[in-house]
Amino acid sequence: MRILGLSALYHDSAAALVVDGVLAAAAQEERFTRVKHDARYPRNAVDYCLGEAGCRLSDIDRVVFYDKPFLKFERLLETYLATAPRGFASFRMSMPLWLKDKLFQKARLTKELTRHDPDFDPGRLLFSEHHFSHAASAFYPSPFEEAIVLTLDGVGEWATTSVAIGRGRDLQIRKEIHFPHSLGLLYSAFTYYLGFKVNSGEYKVMGLAPYGEPRFKDLILERIVDLKDDGTFRLDQDYFDYCTGLTMTNDKFASIFGQAPRAPERDLLTPFHMDLAASIQAVTDEAMLRLVRALVREYGIANLCLAGGVALNCVANGRILRDGAAKNVWIQPAAGDAGGAIGAALAAWHLELGQPRTVGDGDGMKGAYLGPEFARDDIAARLTAAGAKFRTLGEDELIGATARALAEGKAVGWFQGRMEFGPRALGGRSILGDPRSPTMQKTLNLKIKYRESFRPFAPSVLREDVADWFELNCDSPYMLLVADVREHLRRPMTEAEGRLFGIDKLNVARSAVPAITHVDYSARIQTVTREVNPRYHALLSAFKALTGCPILVNTSFNVRNEPIVCTPEDAFRCFMGTELDVLACGDCYLVKEDQDPALKQDYRGSFELD
Repeated sequence: MRILGLSALYHDSAAALVVDGVLAAAAQEERFTRVKHDARYPRNAVDYCLGEAGCRLSDIDRVVFYDKPFLKFERLLETYLATAPRGFASFRMSMPLWLKDKLFQKARLTKELTRHDPDFDPGRLLFSEHHFSHAASAFYPSPFEEAIVLTLDGVGEWATTSVAIGRGRDLQIRKEIHFPHSLGLLYSAFTYYLGFKVNSGEYKVMGLAPYGEPRFKDLILERIVDLKDDGTFRLDQDYFDYCTGLTMTNDKFASIFGQAPRAPERDLLTPFHMDLAASIQAVTDEAMLRLVRALVREYGIANLCLAGGVALNCVANGRILRDGAAKNVWIQPAAGDAGGAIGAALAAWHLELGQPRTVGDGDGMKGAYLGPEFARDDIAARLTAAGAKFRTLGEDELIGATARALAEGKAVGWFQGRMEFGPRALGGRSILGDPRSPTMQKTLNLKIKYRESFRPFAPSVLREDVADWFELNCDSPYMLLVADVREHLRRPMTEAEGRLFGIDKLNVARSAVPAITHVDYSARIQTVTREVNPRYHALLSAFKALTGCPILVNTSFNVRNEPIVCTPEDAFRCFMGTELDVLACGDCYLVKEDQDPALKQDYRGSFELD
């Protein structure tokens, strides 16, 4: 039995394939088209999934879309009618798109699907609901027989927050908070106000928060957000414009804080912006903590699953784990809309087809390594065609050479095995560095990623060593939990350093591994096991043998606002367009000095800030 899940036409289009209840493949369309957050029908991702199954689309038993467009359209119409005539400008812009493209999605999807295969039976096309797809993506692959499933995002059809209970193959939504009251839209409103792009820059707010102090938290809770003890909330819509206007916030919102929204092309980040980022992060932490505590009390279930875009807030996730109300926490690594494709497919398998669910050791996501993989000879042929100069090495030689390069302070592109599904590079399509280097963070940001200097980097660490280096002793395979560096590894600040504020903190080494230690001594951790990613585990082990440190800096293999690389050609192009020193692409080992200078590319102006 083969089931294809689709997420498309809003954010992060993706396709996922489930074969006999097992997740076999998943990929985001952006990786193939090279358009960040590509929302178009995922033609290439579908073709990839079909290739993995070795079948035609007509051989697929079910195709399931992740939400219901008519319900979403209903919400838009009711919102515009309730606020008329204020929302006319927004109405005038959105309605033609809906009437032309989005409303009649069954017909559009049928047309797109039959382009893959004219023999496809449209009767096999099903529709799930947005939040149910999220909940299914979190519960069914989780390692829990029973769990509370909390989904938080901007908005689906109507729901912005939902609570489901999963038991065995059964999954039922019990509670919802509806639009316009949304924790995701609240965070996006502050993202907009701080001068970052909505739906892509939220993680920048999270990264900026530790530079400031949450001095506006109480003001936000007094004026903007009515947060109840049980975590339920309402937003005062007088301060927002996302229902009816063309921006997230309005003049009344700005008047509270005394400044206009930051114009990123003109206005530098100041301590004010850092404090505001810290404040909205503190509000988000508090809301999620209250929700989780209340749900655990009500249902008496110790296991928690998280999904939806807000579940990518690894700072809040770390707070929830440390709080201990939920004893065990599992987060869908593709928690945003892309992951809805997985949930839609798995929901059809377990509920529509009534198939049982078996919980084994670990989760069902296969480390999120669900994308394309390239054979040894294919990689060599592709790199040769691109003009690359390389050596082909055996396993041990490749690991040894890469570990030595990293120990020498070199920045390494690491292209191995299957591509990751979701927003995080997890050792399949990664840029790696030495975490002990006091200059590596700045080097990677400014000379390789071409992005803002304040952005932190995450550590990959051997699972068996994580508790020796961080205040964490559990699996964190998807880089979705934040924990502090162990106190004995921290570097005490001098009196003068302690007085520094904002980005001035950046240049002060905070620990024995400064490249992955944020200014508040925290780190966004990925644990690596031999069972899930043996080659990456071997590299970390070799680096540990050379240096005594079982950690590597791990950031996604791309530059700012470019999708993570997918093919060997993508990897080589990024290698030649940045100041990466080494590329380990499969068994091919490339050194920058050996390459033809004529192939060098200039990435610095290729992608706008996200």
